[in-house]
Amino acid sequence: MQIITLNVNGVRAATRKGFLRWLSAQPADIVCMQELKAQLADLSHDILKPSGYYSFFHCAERKGYSGVGIYSRKKPDKVIEGLGIDEIDQEGRFIQADFGNLSVISIYLPSGSSGNHRQASKVFFMEKFFPILKTMISSGRDIILCGDWNIAHQEIDLKNWRANRTNSGFLPEERAWLTNIFDNLGFVDVFRKVNPEPDQYTWWSNRGQAWAKNVGWRIDYQIATPEVAHKAHSATIYKDERFSDHAPLIINYDDINN
Repeated sequence: MQIITLNVNGVRAATRKGFLRWLSAQPADIVCMQELKAQLADLSHDILKPSGYYSFFHCAERKGYSGVGIYSRKKPDKVIEGLGIDEIDQEGRFIQADFGNLSVISIYLPSGSSGNHRQASKVFFMEKFFPILKTMISSGRDIILCGDWNIAHQEIDLKNWRANRTNSGFLPEERAWLTNIFDNLGFVDVFRKVNPEPDQYTWWSNRGQAWAKNVGWRIDYQIATPEVAHKAHSATIYKDERFSDHAPLIINYDDINN
């Protein structure tokens, strides 16, 4: 099973840059997208119904903002849009597709970089989401949470970590929250299980030639329950083409019983 996750930073813009053309040549079983920046009425047929895939979207109420989606080759048994928390759901930040005992989730945490009010929204999301994660890990289901978490976990996960210790995305309390998810709840950072190397980033600022110099952040994850994570055998950050300011994170798993 191959799963791809990508913050498209506008699915229509990513499509114009060749995202769907590239995707059509990939063997991906499931594709998770974040930051659609569109509502259903805005989307072309090619985006709504790409060849070979079922498609599901949870859009933000605000036009041109946020939103998550899932493409899957197999029809899910069930799709869940949102967390049942109005403040989060109106921004379109969670969609879940169930396939037997496997749940694949596309998730998009708020960015707090634009000001204190957005950092407060991020903290609210983290506080509300942690007990949900606790329920997930104890459910006995196989779970893969794919998406832009807007947090670099360790110093290895961003180039300029010293300069960013007081910035949203690398705050001590954000990093501790992720550590709690991994060390105490038992979820696994799948990419790091497969690839422990430095200089592995999924997002680059549009400022200061960050892309050309590989001055990036690893803020896009596939985070899984242990049994699923154990089946991951390769992980790639695709950088041959650029569809957004993020890169696709591609992880291949051995067959997951579902």
